Order: sequence, then structure tokens, then C-alpha cells
Amino acid sequence: MGKIAFVFPGQGSQTVGMGKELAEKHSEVMDYFTKADSRLNVPLSKLIFEGPKEELTITYNTQPALLTTSMAILEYFSKSGVKADFAAGHSLGEYTALVAAGVFSFEDGVYAVRKRGEFMENAVPNGEGSMAAVLGLDREPLAAVTNEVSESGPTVSLANLNCPGQIVISGSREGVELAGVKAKEAGAKRVLPLDVSGPFHSTLMKPAADQLREVLDGVEMKDAAIPVVVNVSAEPIQSASDIKDKLIEQLYSPVLWEDSVAKMIELGVDTFIEIGPGKVLSGLIKKIDKTVKIYSVSDEESANAVIEALKEENL
Repeated sequence: MGKIAFVFPGQGSQTVGMGKELAEKHSEVMDYFTKADSRLNVPLSKLIFEGPKEELTITYNTQPALLTTSMAILEYFSKSGVKADFAAGHSLGEYTALVAAGVFSFEDGVYAVRKRGEFMENAVPNGEGSMAAVLGLDREPLAAVTNEVSESGPTVSLANLNCPGQIVISGSREGVELAGVKAKEAGAKRVLPLDVSGPFHSTLMKPAADQLREVLDGVEMKDAAIPVVVNVSAEPIQSASDIKDKLIEQLYSPVLWEDSVAKMIELGVDTFIEIGPGKVLSGLIKKIDKTVKIYSVSDEESANAVIEALKEENL
């Protein structure tokens, strides 16, 4: 019998209006948006449902908005009785996975990612850091490029190992630009600058990690009810203290998404269900392994379709 993993998207999957229709029809779904507004003392739900997009895209808004929407969608989907054997999330999505696995209460999770977003936004002055997606170059030659650039002065490193042939680099603006040029010389097909507000998952985020530790020390964390495969090590963990250490490391370490998916498959997962707006992770998982089943749940219609499909497969 194959196993099921719930996976949760990170920054970049947000859209204005996400979760709105589901929340308007189901009070238990709306409860998540109401709780988020109350815990953060800001009208987050209004921003999620109505925008403006520019404001929703600010890191400290995007992170709680995505966690809230994904958990609200999970609330609706969980009525189906489908249970996960593993959970994982991409960067910010890891926090959603941890709330889903009972490590944080929803309110503490939404507060932690709001603070995380603030710390990330403030760690590096605007315009001094950047990120770029490098397409068509393997991790070893790309790591050689980033190491060479960093040794010459400007900071740059691998940030997101998303799927074969798609790796994001992060660091100082100069470091990322220089590494982009050298990556093309080394055989990369394309280098695409990303529209982000900072050099996430690079060593430049270490000041934010120190601040995050204080916040995580102040909220209750329990052992996970199911194994969560974490970004930093691509290993399943359940201990609350291990999880805390990995969340702090995650801010300045690469997101090992390709490795995490491979690890879950190795542990028997043959069905991945992406829960939250968009289909970014579904697309990445397809590129990692074409043989697994992948579903995405982003609204009532897709949730019901997935529930029906799973019933037919007796999952």
C-alpha cells in the first residue's frame, strides 16, 4: 500500500482572492481567516481577498497569508477523511506542514511567519540582495560557480534545489549577477532574475535567523504527529527541539526540495497532494518523478475532484 504526503507551497504561489470563495461558503474555513486577523491584529483576510497585489506580495504579508489560506483549504479537504503519512512544505510552506502536523497551533504558526517575514525583509537593505533561477545546469557545476564567486568577494550560494535543471541562487546583487554570467559560461540554458525583496536562503539571512530563534523560543512547539521532511536536511523528523533548530537553519540554508521529494518516495510515498494556492509544487514533483500520483487542492472544485479520484483508487 502506497503512502500519501501532503505538501504545502511557499512564497510565489499567492494570488489576490485565494481561498475567498471557499471561506464565503464554509464557516469553518472562514474561521482561519478570522483567527489570523485576530492574532496579528491586522485585516489580513481583507488583503488576501481584495488585495492590492503589491501589498500582498510584501514578504511579511505573503507568509501569513499563504499559511492561513493553505490551512483553511486543508480544513475543507480534511473532511474527506484522507490522512497523510508525511508532510513537507517549500520554504515558508514548511511552517504550514508543521501546523498541519500539530507542532504549532495555527495562531502561533501565523504569528511566527509574520515575524519571520519581517526579519527577512529587514535583514538586508532593499536592493542589496537578489535571487535568480538557473535553468539547465546541475548542482555540482553550479556549486563550483557560486563557490568561485564567493571566494572572490561577493556572496552567492545555492538557495532552492527545486527539481532537475532548476536551481535558485541567492546572495548579494553583485554575487548573483556574476554567478549568473559564469553559470551561462558553464552551460546553463537560462538565468532568470526573480522578483523578490531579499536574498532568501543565503548566509546574508543570518541576522534574521538570530531574531527568529527568539520568537520560536517564545511559542509552544510539540512533537509532530506525523514525520515532516524538512528543507534543510531532506530527512523526516518529529522532535520539537530538532524542528526548531532546522527552522532557524532554514533561513540561511538551501531548500533541498528535490531531495525531500526523493526521500518521501524512498519511504514509500506514491501520492502527493499539494494543498494551497497554485500548482508550483505539483509541477516540480512531476519533473522529479513522473511515476508518482500528484494532485493539487486549491478550492472547493479541485478538493471535491481529488476526493473523488482518491475514492476510486481506494486511498
